[in-house]
Amino acid sequence: MIPPEAAAPAPLWVKICGNTTLADARLALRYGADALGFIFAPSPRQVTIDQVSQITAYLPTQAETIGVFVHPTWEQVIDAVNSCGLSGIQLHAGGLGFPQRLRDQFGPALRILRVIHFGPTVAADLHAASDEPAIDAVLVDSRVGATLGGTGIPFDWPQARGTIFTPATGLRLIAAGGLNPENVAAAIRTLQPWGVDVASGVEDSPGIKDPKKLRDFLSAARAAAIA
Repeated sequence: MIPPEAAAPAPLWVKICGNTTLADARLALRYGADALGFIFAPSPRQVTIDQVSQITAYLPTQAETIGVFVHPTWEQVIDAVNSCGLSGIQLHAGGLGFPQRLRDQFGPALRILRVIHFGPTVAADLHAASDEPAIDAVLVDSRVGATLGGTGIPFDWPQARGTIFTPATGLRLIAAGGLNPENVAAAIRTLQPWGVDVASGVEDSPGIKDPKKLRDFLSAARAAAIA
């Protein structure tokens, strides 16, 4: 895995996930998001390759666009990257061996994220992710029952800070799960993550962003990162 020292330092990487419209994607970039997430897995925010290709075609070329997958086939991932011009892939589950295959096929320009869930096995899961050299960063999310994301429920930040969110891991860690404009600053101060990720916390309804929440989230996150 690429350690933070391998890239130019940045105060905080912010990804706005669960985008379904061009208007919302543009608004997120306007307010300062670094990356946009598009969910191809079953979800209230699920989108198709055709939908995303009609969004990414009208975004700035430098915008990061991340496809989110759960138990995908290799063909699904490749089709999405090629058809939508994605700059990154986020793997929630499955896809063993995919990171290295993606790196071999698309080179260092493709950002590859592995998702783990905070819980009893998180340390082991983080260790396993760290053994995947093609992965750029690990996203730590909440999990409620069988739901893999989008729960709107935070994990235990103080416990996470004392276990996995420590400089000793040498990993880029992204905090997700239950973040919103009111709590993102506290999450950043507690966890000191490399990045943060939000979907439901900046929505008016599933898949539809609330402009004020989006603006307030990004403003709070940026302010906390430099405090």
